[in-house]
Amino acid sequence: MHFSGPLSGRWTAYLGLISTLSGVFTPAVAVKEHDFKKCNQSGFCSRNRALADHVLSTNSWSSPYTIVPESGSFKDGQYQAVVLKTINDNGDTVRLPLTVSFLESGTARVTIDEEKRQKGEIELRHNSQARKERYNEAEKWVVVGGLTLDKEAKVDFEDNSQLTVKYGPTSSFEAVIKFAPFGIDFKRDGVSQIKFNDQGLLNVEHWRPKIEKPVAENTENKEEKKEEEPKGEDESTWWDESFGSNTDSKPRGPESVGLDITFAGFEHVFGIPSHTGPLSLKTTRGGDGSYSEPYRLYNADVFEYILDSPMTLYGSIPFMQAHRKGSSVGVFWLNAAETWVDITKGKDSKNPLSLGIGSKTSTHTHWFSESGLLDVFVFLGSTPKDLTARYGELTGTTTMPQEFALGYHQCRWNYVSDEDVKDVDRKMDKFKMPYDVIWLDIEYPDEKKYFTWDEHSFKDPIGMGKQLESHGRQLVTIIDPHIKNTDNYPVVAELKSKDLAVKDKDGNIFEGWCWPGSSHWIDAFKPAAVEWWATLFKYASFKGTMENTWIWNDMNEPSVFNGPETTMPKDNLHDGNWEHRDLHNLNGMTFHNATHHALKSRKPGELRRPFVLTRSFFAGSQRIGAMWTGDNTAEWGHLKESIPMILSQNIAGFPFSGADVGGFFGNPDKQLLTRWYQAGAFYPFFRGHAHIDARRREPYLMGEPYNTIIAAALRLRYSLLPSWYTAFHQSHVDGTPVVKPMYFTHPEEEAGFPIDNQFFVGNTGLLVKPVTEENKNSQDIFIPDNEVYYDYFTYNVVASGKAGKTVTVDAPLEKLPLLMRGGHIFPRRDIPRRSSQLQKWDDYTLVLTIPKDGKHAEGELYVDDGDSYEFEQGQYINRQFVYDGSAKTITSADKEGRDTKAIKEGEWLKKMAGVKVDKIVVVGAEEKEWKKRGEVKVVDGEGKSWSARVEFTPADKASGRGAFAVIKKVDAKIGRDWRIEL
Repeated sequence: MHFSGPLSGRWTAYLGLISTLSGVFTPAVAVKEHDFKKCNQSGFCSRNRALADHVLSTNSWSSPYTIVPESGSFKDGQYQAVVLKTINDNGDTVRLPLTVSFLESGTARVTIDEEKRQKGEIELRHNSQARKERYNEAEKWVVVGGLTLDKEAKVDFEDNSQLTVKYGPTSSFEAVIKFAPFGIDFKRDGVSQIKFNDQGLLNVEHWRPKIEKPVAENTENKEEKKEEEPKGEDESTWWDESFGSNTDSKPRGPESVGLDITFAGFEHVFGIPSHTGPLSLKTTRGGDGSYSEPYRLYNADVFEYILDSPMTLYGSIPFMQAHRKGSSVGVFWLNAAETWVDITKGKDSKNPLSLGIGSKTSTHTHWFSESGLLDVFVFLGSTPKDLTARYGELTGTTTMPQEFALGYHQCRWNYVSDEDVKDVDRKMDKFKMPYDVIWLDIEYPDEKKYFTWDEHSFKDPIGMGKQLESHGRQLVTIIDPHIKNTDNYPVVAELKSKDLAVKDKDGNIFEGWCWPGSSHWIDAFKPAAVEWWATLFKYASFKGTMENTWIWNDMNEPSVFNGPETTMPKDNLHDGNWEHRDLHNLNGMTFHNATHHALKSRKPGELRRPFVLTRSFFAGSQRIGAMWTGDNTAEWGHLKESIPMILSQNIAGFPFSGADVGGFFGNPDKQLLTRWYQAGAFYPFFRGHAHIDARRREPYLMGEPYNTIIAAALRLRYSLLPSWYTAFHQSHVDGTPVVKPMYFTHPEEEAGFPIDNQFFVGNTGLLVKPVTEENKNSQDIFIPDNEVYYDYFTYNVVASGKAGKTVTVDAPLEKLPLLMRGGHIFPRRDIPRRSSQLQKWDDYTLVLTIPKDGKHAEGELYVDDGDSYEFEQGQYINRQFVYDGSAKTITSADKEGRDTKAIKEGEWLKKMAGVKVDKIVVVGAEEKEWKKRGEVKVVDGEGKSWSARVEFTPADKASGRGAFAVIKKVDAKIGRDWRIEL
């Protein structure tokens, strides 16, 4: 967060004081692009782009990287060899160890290191204490499984020019490793999918000593001109690099790694969040509709970010996917240093007589990182789900969230006192607006000293927490990684005495500026720091917190107000003397991880799922908690961009994501805020938030008709919480996105590939397209298949016909465009409650949408206690519901085929025995079948049977409402087998 616009006298005085001390604080009205690097201001980005320009403009280029064939060996699914890089015209070479690993999952991994640095045979400048090796510990933080070698992988062909390895399921994958120049062609079923170094852009900047060049003779007064001598490489950014008033000492000199990766025959690529812009990534080399800058991955505090831009944001996941009909592939670039990605597209010329195929588009990507290993995972598959499953196996799947975390969160910078919090809590109830969590931003601690309370404004935090607890609600407090450097503050005293802080390049404790003024930063890469951090969150230590208190980690990129690009100097040192440049993009995740670890147990005998929101993230952060898209603005464009941003997070394995409803900066008008609540009700993470200078905008302040419309959006979210929780469980199990773009759900429908403004929720068949434009009263929805679609609210049939068409639906302000696809069954809870905790013992409603052919529909429900880890010991309910139109039955069975009677029931499962299916809504019920049914027979797993009443409502052509039936008082236990005979 950052200041924007007019400030109160209190804040103006505070800023004046800090500005006097540090000279770094200035109120901002928008992101200052000049505060963040463009490619031509980054030495290694400029060098790698210049290499690409040179290589692609000449026909005579030959990549200087070759494998020494006799160095190669293949054993137990792994190929190892030495790549020689020729570095000059004399033929001198540098040895680069290569490892290509073929994994049981069908994933391949390619790693290139530098031998001299592995052996420590280099010299560091400036007497630096930094490590000599290339950073090789990203795997420790990111990868949690899927690394078992495929011992069935076999060498299929080898000669002096190449080696072919067959691997993967049914040995249908191939890797053709070419020796001179080095390159790899990954194939599926004999067809090229991904190519490494096909364009010859591989670049490993090897270590070399700095050679001081003689000072040129001053010829200023000489009249004669000498012929200009040829220039060598531009070394101006090799040995140090300045940006603004900061200079990076670069003790190891130039060390970037770069590689071109071609997606052969793929026109669409997706992923590499977080950026604004379309889900299908744009090209980056200029031209109409393209960017001129590469996509940048360098976690930074980019407040009030601009839209439709490849500019870096708060988090990064270097996982890119490509998709076409019949094939999905992806790469994961495991490097935590600053990274840029260029994207271009080109036609591949083919003989039109060959197999009937003409030219096709390929996407060429060029990746380059400032330091570290070249370490890339390659995924081959037939559908996008194949990729997310393999990526989830590698980096982990989303954490199973606390149930309350899927409800609505009410936040602003800042609620000014404990009485203010209690007043908001009371008024949300008064206006019948459900919510689960209220948040405290940076004003609650005493003088920005975390783990304390301002005794004047928050006199009774326990009383505040108890009122929230009585309503089944939670409190979230912010804790950032910067620790105020001041006297009489035990936390900073311990940070220093225990040597747990980040160091500067000279090995001294690093001091920078953030919200508290002078600050130090915890080094969460240190195991000892993680354990110490956990002690601070104990209920006995962080007094005023309760079991319903959770944490928000902000500013963890890290944000350093007087640092280069508002972050930490790259030559700072972390645990093990790794430079900050090596692991910058991991920093936020390690802090997030430390807090997550701390919240698991805050008193003896406690083990609970933590809730921790983070702003900064990397691959693997999905295992820890939720994220949000940062400091957005109260503008229609930001509402619109939030959807592709959240979809990008979902396909990149981090589905627990959302955007600040209403926009953090500025003041949304009532129409915008209302539409944003409708959209936010379908964000996986649903939070309203506002800047300190924004007008109060709690949802009950809008007046009518807006209050009623917003309350309806909130209640819609709460009624569908069982479906949201089920979708999160699916994601937890196999990495499936919680909200899914069209290309993911319909990978054969090409017209849907670029669509990023509508999505499905889990496996419910719910298709939503929020209104994101001002004064719009209708919405065009793309229909990706031939199935029937019903309006969620009226049950009207809105589409039943040809796939790929667009239908227009009415969308006045009070209505969210929400469709139900035929062939699904999804659960909800229909009794309005104030919070999720107050509905956890309510009965369920099942909604059955009859498919176009009337034959089959299915769905599922997953539920557990929503708090503990007892689900890992079988304490959960996981039901599969099936409608069989031919047999005329609706059945419920354990999805996993478990004998649920044999499960030893804990307290939660025993209580759930009293929770039942109350009713089943059958949408699209045919009149001739359902009008005559006055009742149906319900049979439980014991053979006991009873009748349930049926009410049929015919279609109303005048209003447009479709036909439906309601099976009432079903009275079947939600956790047991049962059958309804229609």
